[in-house]
Amino acid sequence: MNPTSTAAVATARPERYAKQLVAHMGRKVPAAWDETAGTGSVSFPTAELTLSRGSDALLLELRAEPAELDRWEDVVGRHLVRFGTRDELIVSWQRADGSTGTTQRRDED
Repeated sequence: MNPTSTAAVATARPERYAKQLVAHMGRKVPAAWDETAGTGSVSFPTAELTLSRGSDALLLELRAEPAELDRWEDVVGRHLVRFGTRDELIVSWQRADGSTGTTQRRDED
């Protein structure tokens, strides 16, 4: 799984969202959060997600086969956007090859 996609999700509460995502995903797949290090991981069937808290952003790194990147970006991004509705989180992925990945944001109804 070489291709990588990253996102820096702007938020004043990166650790809160990281822990929430890890706990939620951990109900179905292996996931862990290290409180001391401020890092976590989620092992999906065909992807690996690494999370870390930044000072003003939740930092995400996703590794998956090229054909799977869109799918896993969407899964991770949709969950974060839903958890962060109040903070209007936006997840914009950037591919390691320099191309733009997908973006998830709250739908304007």
